[in-house]
This record gives sequence, C-alpha cells and structure tokens, in this order.
Amino acid sequence: MALNPPVTGWQGQRVWLVGASSGIGRATALALHAQGAQVLVSARDAGALQDFVQAHPGSQAWPLDVTDVQALRRTADAIWAQGPVDRVVFCAAHYRASRAQGGDLDDWLRHNQVNYVGALHLLHAVLPLLLAQPRERRGHISLMASVAGYRGLPNSLAYGPTKAALINLAESLYTELRPLGVGVSVVNPGFVETPLTAQNRFAMPALISSEAAAQAMLEGWARGAFEIHFPRRFTLGMKLLRCLPDTAFFALTRRLGT
Repeated sequence: MALNPPVTGWQGQRVWLVGASSGIGRATALALHAQGAQVLVSARDAGALQDFVQAHPGSQAWPLDVTDVQALRRTADAIWAQGPVDRVVFCAAHYRASRAQGGDLDDWLRHNQVNYVGALHLLHAVLPLLLAQPRERRGHISLMASVAGYRGLPNSLAYGPTKAALINLAESLYTELRPLGVGVSVVNPGFVETPLTAQNRFAMPALISSEAAAQAMLEGWARGAFEIHFPRRFTLGMKLLRCLPDTAFFALTRRLGT
C-alpha cells in the first residue's frame, strides 16, 4: 500500500537536495537529472556543486551549511522565488566512529548539529513554503537516516542516535503533514560506498555503490513508500534486531563490539 502519492515521472519536477556534493546525495542528483528533473544542489563544498552544474545543464548550485539557519532560510526563499518545489531531500551528514570512552565531545555535538539540527533548520525554512503551494502540488520531504538508527550499535555512539532521531522525526512529520497534502519519506541505507564510509576499518556487509543507492531511492519514491531501505538482503536482517529481546541483542552487540 502506497503511503505517499507514487511518482509516475520526474520530467519537469523541481527537486532540492541538501547535502549533494558527494556520496548518495550527488548520485541521487545525477539520477534525477537523467530522468528530467530540475535539480537544485546544496552543500558546503561550492566547488563540487559548481562542477556538477557545469556538467548538468539546467541544474543549479546553492552552497550553504545546514548548521547556519539564516543561510538556509535565505536560500529557501530564493529558490521558491523561482517557483514551487516538488521535493526536498535532506542528505547532509557527518560521521565518525565513536565510543563512550575517550570520546570527543565537540565531534559528538557536530554529529547532532549536522545530522539532526540541520534537518530541523531545513524543515523550519521549507514547511511554510510547501504549505503555501497549491494543495495538489505541496510537494514531499525526504530525510536520509540510516539502519544505524534502528538500535544502538558499537562504535556509533554519536552517529546512531542522530539517525534514530531522524526516523522518529519522519514518522511524526508524516502523521501531521500527510493529511495536509505534503508527502514524507525516510531513507534508511545499509552500507554504501561514500567518502564517509571510506573511513571504516571493518568489513561492511552487503556494501553497494552510491549509484545503486540512488536507484533504490527513486524506485521507493516511485512506489510511494514511506520507508525506503536498501539493500534488503542486509536491511531486513537489521530490522530483526529491533525485535530481539534485550538480553539477546546485547549479547550479540558485545560480540560485534570486540
């Protein structure tokens, strides 16, 4: 059952991707452009955004830092001044493996400021603009979370909680916004080849490319899915962790964390 209106085609749709200079965000921008969408890309790396725009006619670069709420508001207002936006995708992320002992407080807080507070900044800027659009074109908000948000995992003391917060946020948003005509989805990838995961020094099961991740996202949006998770051969197993009793779950994570 579709929980959002299925997407039958991308031609002419305006899609704003925040966190699109590399990794899944950039790959998704590429895939959407290839399908005929007008792609608006944002990130801190202005050079990477400009390279994308030069290679993909019709796209636009809007450099910004999601921790700067005023910059987000100014950018959102400027984008909407050109016309309605059909989809806003939050892909910005910060990741470092982290543990409780010897932790870096500044880095822990950086995770929160980028991954979660950055999403709140974006929502505060775009929600009034989406709701001001005609009801039949009030658009869609998609948040990039992670299977790391399903349960607390080793080496994920700072990253995992921010992704759990995004999953919870998406569920709350869906309940409130879908009756108002705004679609909401949450994307929960497993391991994907990106600059962030390149720092991992452990085996990453079912690792897929950013291009494969982008294709899975477009397919999920096309179905009208609320949660889009991939690759399923890995994420379905991760979902089972949510059903384990605490004794079994902690016994498993103790082995994983050693």
